[in-house]
Amino acid sequence: MTKMTSRLIVAAFSSVFLLGAFIEAEAGQASFLVDVQSGQVLEASNQDDLNYPASLTKMMTLYLTFEALRDKRLTWDQKITMSENAESKEPFKLAIGAGRKVTVREAVESIVVLSANDSAVALAEQLGGSEQTFGTLMTEKARLLGMKDTVFKNPSGLPDPEQVTTARDMATLGVSLMRDFPEEFKLFSMRGFQFRGMKFRGHNNLMYRYNGVDGIKTGFTDASGYNVVTSAAKDGRRVVGVVMGEKTANLRDDKMAGLLDSYLPSAANATASATGGNPTMTDAQPTK
Repeated sequence: MTKMTSRLIVAAFSSVFLLGAFIEAEAGQASFLVDVQSGQVLEASNQDDLNYPASLTKMMTLYLTFEALRDKRLTWDQKITMSENAESKEPFKLAIGAGRKVTVREAVESIVVLSANDSAVALAEQLGGSEQTFGTLMTEKARLLGMKDTVFKNPSGLPDPEQVTTARDMATLGVSLMRDFPEEFKLFSMRGFQFRGMKFRGHNNLMYRYNGVDGIKTGFTDASGYNVVTSAAKDGRRVVGVVMGEKTANLRDDKMAGLLDSYLPSAANATASATGGNPTMTDAQPTK
């Protein structure tokens, strides 16, 4: 099969899916918590409702980037160019200017720590040729990972009414990143990074306030509300949790901390209030 034929099949697949299944999402509250080792669903609420992923989208952008690095289609030191399209993506970005270059490592670290939209687009254009084509590749990969309700349209998570996901699917993506790229996954524990003399602090406050949390991604748009996917481990147990659609970042983080307290009880005394194989997921006690 030629490369062009493969891309045409991917595009056709995505189009059929969208025509048959697109439903507009709303910013609704949802949560999900899964035991990574057993696949047991520990907590779930509105877990299959469609919501907007916002910057949680970048988890898939990084999944495909890590895959390209593994397959030698990219190298960490390879330089990629910021197009005018990439440079235009507000609000969080490296802002180095159109036509300038960053290394793949700089792009990845800026996405992990800063949620840099320009870096996400630059990687997408490098790997897919355009945001649209990369979005199709993202959706295809989502299906292969078992994310049955997610549709990606761009690599950054900037607003698009057709870009939708669920709390369950985001947990699946978090577990897949951990399973398929264990070394690269460690990057999600970065609390900050330096870029050409500038120091940046990460957005994921749970890593500062909750013992055992080691990533992975936050997200927010007006349409999505405040979202987070969190990985945490304590006393041999590792969980991945998702909270979506909260009204504020503090409420989001407090809700996630509460979920973790319920299933990582030995870590509870480390919680501080912000206001002061591929396992099969099996629903143990889902609630709506």
